[in-house]
Amino acid sequence: MPETESDETALLLKWLTGQRKHVVGILKGLSDADLRRPVLPSGWTSIGLVHHLAIDVERFWFRNVMTGEPIRPDADDNAWHVGQSVSAAEVLELYQREIDLADAIIKRTDLDTGPAWWPDYFGSFRLQDLREIMLHVIAETACHAGHLDAARELIDGTTWLVITE
Repeated sequence: MPETESDETALLLKWLTGQRKHVVGILKGLSDADLRRPVLPSGWTSIGLVHHLAIDVERFWFRNVMTGEPIRPDADDNAWHVGQSVSAAEVLELYQREIDLADAIIKRTDLDTGPAWWPDYFGSFRLQDLREIMLHVIAETACHAGHLDAARELIDGTTWLVITE
């Protein structure tokens, strides 16, 4: 394991961090009610999407797949659904905690390291190493940031038209 992250790791992490900031940034200023309001016909909510990113993306790809940490069978089975007893602030805090845990894994793992665990239900689809997993997570997070852009514009007209550093 490397003592310090490589230049390539730092670059990938920079782009992943930019997409994560986009996710959180486009939601700033929305009320709990707005974060829970579905605005597209499919019915997902902005806070449900963030919960999905925390559980099905950050936790799954880095903690479960890369380190082999077992998946806990619990209330997170449907990550897109956030119960009324869970505040939007709690979901955003969960997302940040999972990001912090993922970043620690990324910084201590060589990009050529293969997954410690791989789900059987993926069939022949397989990502080979941390590098491919990071690229996958960057793409998925960017895609969902775009979904949140559309939702935010429908909620109050706010748009996110910036290039991340």
